[in-house]
Amino acid sequence: MPPPDAWQFEAIGTAWQIDTASPMSSATRDAIMARIDSFDTAWSRFRADSLVSSIAGSAGTWELPDEADALLHLYSELYDITDGAMTPLIGRALSDLGYDSDYSLTERSDPAPVPAWDAIAWRRPFLSNVAPVLLDVGAAGKGLLVDLLASVLTEHGVDSYTVDGSGDLFHRSVDPLRIALEHPADASRAIGVAEIHRGQALCGSATNRRAWGDGLHHVLDGRTGRPTNDIVATWVVADSCMIADGLATALFLAEPVQLMPRFTYEFVRMHADGRVEWSPEFPGEVFT
Repeated sequence: MPPPDAWQFEAIGTAWQIDTASPMSSATRDAIMARIDSFDTAWSRFRADSLVSSIAGSAGTWELPDEADALLHLYSELYDITDGAMTPLIGRALSDLGYDSDYSLTERSDPAPVPAWDAIAWRRPFLSNVAPVLLDVGAAGKGLLVDLLASVLTEHGVDSYTVDGSGDLFHRSVDPLRIALEHPADASRAIGVAEIHRGQALCGSATNRRAWGDGLHHVLDGRTGRPTNDIVATWVVADSCMIADGLATALFLAEPVQLMPRFTYEFVRMHADGRVEWSPEFPGEVFT
């Protein structure tokens, strides 16, 4: 196979790279960017013109895009498994902690409580809310977008590729891909290596990536509205990037055994005290 073509670009506030065996056509690139824009227009809580911002502005019934069914179904499962700790209804809490549309990084003195799941009702394709509610689907949304872009590539006849959304990866190639697992306290070190194969995804999450203030970061416990403090980094391998992304966050909030009856996945996670645990069949190695 010839050396891959690497297309790098910025989207939804982060860096992306798509590797293919040969350069993509302009039509394929245009379709990729159009899919990203439609996703962002629906789900971004940082855009005043997004559907999520409209839902945050008033009660009502809203028609959501097709991908909402898989995304909200996953969140519903993880909400149940974690007893409400993982929820897409944390948008206002994140904003009040300073992770807002202006990136103020200034915590409000009176942060809003996280609404319970029954603050919304989902009956495909409509979501209803009895009061304004700010959704944040970041725990699984970027992984879903990676899956959607992979589908665009497949539809355009590209059969060998890697989509990398700043660490949320989906790989479809005959050759395996090895990825270092970055130490959350030292970007120059790795705590291990993952090896993913054709049709596999790898997602990681770490509390140092979006951190500010005194112990504030983007992984919140929906029961308290406060950042978690025991787990500092997770990595998950699964067949879907949305699933891998969602579980990478869920592992901050639940024990791996709680998730195993419902999902097929492999994982590594690191505790704040430096302990590292991983599943027996994790594809790669952990340096410990």
